[in-house]
Amino acid sequence: MDYEVIDSHAHLEELGDLEAAIRRAKDSGVAAIIAVGSDRRSNSQVLEIAARYKSFVYPALGLHPWSLATAISTLERDLQFIEGNIESIVAIGEVGLDYSKEVIKGAGKDLQKWALRSILELAKRLGKPAIIHSRYAWRDCFALAEGIAIEKAVFHWYTGPLNVLRDILDRGYFVSATLAAGYHEEHRRAIRETPLERLLLETDSPVVYRGGTRAEPADVIRVLDVVARLKDVEPSIVADKTTQNALMLFALRTG
Repeated sequence: MDYEVIDSHAHLEELGDLEAAIRRAKDSGVAAIIAVGSDRRSNSQVLEIAARYKSFVYPALGLHPWSLATAISTLERDLQFIEGNIESIVAIGEVGLDYSKEVIKGAGKDLQKWALRSILELAKRLGKPAIIHSRYAWRDCFALAEGIAIEKAVFHWYTGPLNVLRDILDRGYFVSATLAAGYHEEHRRAIRETPLERLLLETDSPVVYRGGTRAEPADVIRVLDVVARLKDVEPSIVADKTTQNALMLFALRTG
């Protein structure tokens, strides 16, 4: 393979044999991985992993809405931790809103929006892009990002309505494609509608996709192939454009 790709979203601290996964990723043509944090513990782990794999793994620190039920009392300290490591990270994330029933039970909409607003204000002040989780909360996530005037953001694994997607794209934000683009109709539709100039690739490792496939960073090549088929273009074109997008969005210098 004569092109390189970037996995723009992976939870590396959750992988079983990280060393082997990194080796397979490099052998598959992966040029870089954005390792995202979800809470204080995973944020610390992400920094350690990035230090171990310099110029290949790049850290993003965040507070996932799934973590809010137990982390809200420490939000100020968590934000201070992120700010204290700002020189080491390439983005704020994973952050966002999740209006699924199981998440709402632990952290209501108002609480989630308050926390996300606080985190996005930090991203704005520190000049970092935001990696946004928006399940069933697409309009509210966009409204908060736009209202705070976040300059750079990527809406991870987008499955929402097209009118919100168009607002996201018009604002200059990005959308990331996952392996679910091979079977999830809403996600497939979003990827078809998103121009290559606004698209990233990701695995969300180690999430389990349909068929029982547990993702790892090397699988970003499979995402590339799915996107190429949806777009009806050569994989090399998708690889070149999405890699340039990631390099620009996260201000990366790989190699």
